[in-house]
Amino acid sequence: MTPHARNPEKGSPVTGPSLLEDVSLPAAAIFDSPLASNIAWMQRYADDHGARLAPHGKTTMAPALFRRQLDAGAWGITLATAQQCAAAFEHGITRLLMANQLVGAPNMAIVADLIGRGADYCCVVDSVANVAALDRYFGARGLRLQVLVELGVPGGRCGVRDEAALAALVDAIAAAPALVLCGIEGYEGLIGGERAADDVRDYARRLVATLRRLMDAGAFADRRPVVTAAGSQWFDLIAEAFDQADLRRHCTAILRPGCYVVHDHRSYRDAMAEVKARHPQLEGELQPALAVFAHVQSLPEPGLAVVAMGKRDISCDPDLPIPLQRHRPGEPAQPLRHCATRKVMDQHTMLVIPDDIDLRVGDILSFGASHPCLTFDKWRQVLRVDDELRVLEAMPTFF
Repeated sequence: MTPHARNPEKGSPVTGPSLLEDVSLPAAAIFDSPLASNIAWMQRYADDHGARLAPHGKTTMAPALFRRQLDAGAWGITLATAQQCAAAFEHGITRLLMANQLVGAPNMAIVADLIGRGADYCCVVDSVANVAALDRYFGARGLRLQVLVELGVPGGRCGVRDEAALAALVDAIAAAPALVLCGIEGYEGLIGGERAADDVRDYARRLVATLRRLMDAGAFADRRPVVTAAGSQWFDLIAEAFDQADLRRHCTAILRPGCYVVHDHRSYRDAMAEVKARHPQLEGELQPALAVFAHVQSLPEPGLAVVAMGKRDISCDPDLPIPLQRHRPGEPAQPLRHCATRKVMDQHTMLVIPDDIDLRVGDILSFGASHPCLTFDKWRQVLRVDDELRVLEAMPTFF
């Protein structure tokens, strides 16, 4: 690592490669071993189910991680906005699946420029009004836009809700010269409740059945259609529904989880445990790879430590930061047993500590997060580190 002594970014190496001794804290770090394991594990899982993998890049917006995922076999990268697609394309990512509606002329202009420069781009549509706007814009530019029909769920997010709306949408796309219908898209992540697993299975079957009906109706002409869904919680149930012989022969099934790349220390950890419970024969599992390191700043009263890390550094949604370990240069890391985050402010975390813990001002603590997306977006770079906490790479992010 090249140290940066002047005007460093937050969490930068300043005097050398040691995270504990040379980096301006707080810093976000990704452990190299679990990172590599997670990338290989999910790619293998998709391959075993006859599916392609298009990891959702909005989680990290780190092109260095996109490249590692593609090098491991990913089909492409999923993004959520036109700006994210442009950032990925500028760093060499040419196959872009935007799992969102493309709305507004300035955003359409960004995408038109990407297509004109050779991007293999696709977005989703769920309304006749959006189809008409896209057809006008891209037709005027002399371009053809690839789209997927989005199927929604009642009370969920975007996506057509019933068969009448679906039929009207498919007809509108067929009548739009500038649009090409490429397949069906869905998102199951907002399905919840006591019957969530069964409801996700039903939704996945609906996606497949809809794809088959449209194929039989000739909606995709001679194209090999796409069917895609799967966040990082229910990927196994979506993969099961997509893992059918005729789909493998005639369709491209795409899974697009994002958080798996670094996993987490609570919500997705619990989801992984449920995946393992549903599939006891499954070998290996995802591992948490992301942590935020920060100094103990003050010990102002018994039972309280103030840590120099706040909402600007780590996610507090859906759970407060999870205390992991105490780190001192030259000593083995010690688990932060019986410690709990009480409150997180802009730049400070209030940590409840037991009376017998050996904690000093200047100690370095590591914290895990629940749902990593909202930790990555607080950093212009994240540090890839080895097991000895040596910085191997500073990976820029582009939110």
